[in-house]
Formats: sequence, C-alpha cells, structure tokens
Amino acid sequence: MHEREFRAFVSIAEIGRMDEAAKALDYSQPAISYQIKCLEQSLGVRLFTRDSTGTQLTKAGRAILPSARAVLALIDDMKDACAAA
Repeated sequence: MHEREFRAFVSIAEIGRMDEAAKALDYSQPAISYQIKCLEQSLGVRLFTRDSTGTQLTKAGRAILPSARAVLALIDDMKDACAAA
C-alpha cells in the first residue's frame, strides 16, 4: 500500500466522483482508477461501488476510511517534521 493510493481513496470518498478526485489530485482518471484497483487488490475487498452518478463507499470502504485518514495525517506530520529539521 502506498501514500498515493490512500490519497486517491480518501479524495474519492470525500468528493464522490473519480473524475473530480482525479482533477483535485492532478491525476488522470485512469491513474486514479489504477490506484484504487491496487489498493483494493492489496486489501482483498471492493472499496467503492461505481455507477453513472459517481462512487459510493462499500461497507469495507466506510470501515477503513478513518484509518486511511489517520495514515495520511501521520505521513503529513512526518513530512512536516522533516521539512522543519
């Protein structure tokens, strides 16, 4: 699992659309889809249901969202600490 996968996951969960999340992260839509596919494969679960109106978190997606946010907060804290050193 990688930071970019968690960033993609949290962004899609918050925005509700892969295309808009891709724009927000400055990714292409295929790139963000690939990040989610990799994360889903690593975890062995589907994280989103997808339809023409957007994406919705699955039960598993809702379960890991707080942890994914916590991981990103820790990564950001580490980056800030390194920048301040």
